[in-house]
Amino acid sequence: MNELLIIGLAGFATGITTVLFGFGGGFVVVPFVYQLLLQQLLLASQAMHIAVATSTAVMIFNAGWASYQNWRAGKLHDVPLLPLIWFIALGAVIGSWLAGVMSDMWVRRLFMLYMVVTIADCLLRKGFFSRTAPRMLTRLTVSAGGTMIGVIAAMLGVGGSVMTVPLLRRHGYAMRDCVSAANPLSLPVAIFGAITYAISGWQQIPASGYLGFISLKILLLLVVAGFIGMVFARRCIPAVPDVWHARTYVLLLCIVLVAIAV
Repeated sequence: MNELLIIGLAGFATGITTVLFGFGGGFVVVPFVYQLLLQQLLLASQAMHIAVATSTAVMIFNAGWASYQNWRAGKLHDVPLLPLIWFIALGAVIGSWLAGVMSDMWVRRLFMLYMVVTIADCLLRKGFFSRTAPRMLTRLTVSAGGTMIGVIAAMLGVGGSVMTVPLLRRHGYAMRDCVSAANPLSLPVAIFGAITYAISGWQQIPASGYLGFISLKILLLLVVAGFIGMVFARRCIPAVPDVWHARTYVLLLCIVLVAIAV
């Protein structure tokens, strides 16, 4: 019962962060699911793979629903989305395949390193907390940068938001626009990543209720709780000033880093 409650709370928090920060699941789901699975002897050796794969599948529902709501509200714009989304999709295929052949420990270490670099980048480089004049993304940024975003995001199960939000922020976009774009940009990572994890993890888990590395039970709980969290965030949490939105984003990254490290 305690495990179900913890997963439910993680899913609820994921729904809130999806709406407020564009986090489709990974940064909240991965640490909680990883810690829970470590307590089960049959699954401990594959705990990180399961956490990452299940997180990736959750993003399909959370990011998809949030993207649809933003589209209905007229908050999505083609400029930050196209053609970046196609290169992210390409990278997602490569990244999810790499995660399937890497050891569980290396996936966890890369997750932590990735978090440290992202937090340092937000804190030390100018342009994240204070907006600059809007400017277009270069072709190199879109192609090479988009592919790299897809690789890292799918490999670690974190979606693309943690890189797309700082990227768009440094190109002069408001946080609300960065977050609105982050959800559809996470969709190719979620879709291609989930398919790859289902195939690469086929019959790798010595337990029932798994589609490859994806835990169907945990997925269902997270999706239901996440939907409740998204509805709550849209109806009950007021808009925050742009600078505080950016600061809270970085604070959340720090909290998740501590959770996965401990």
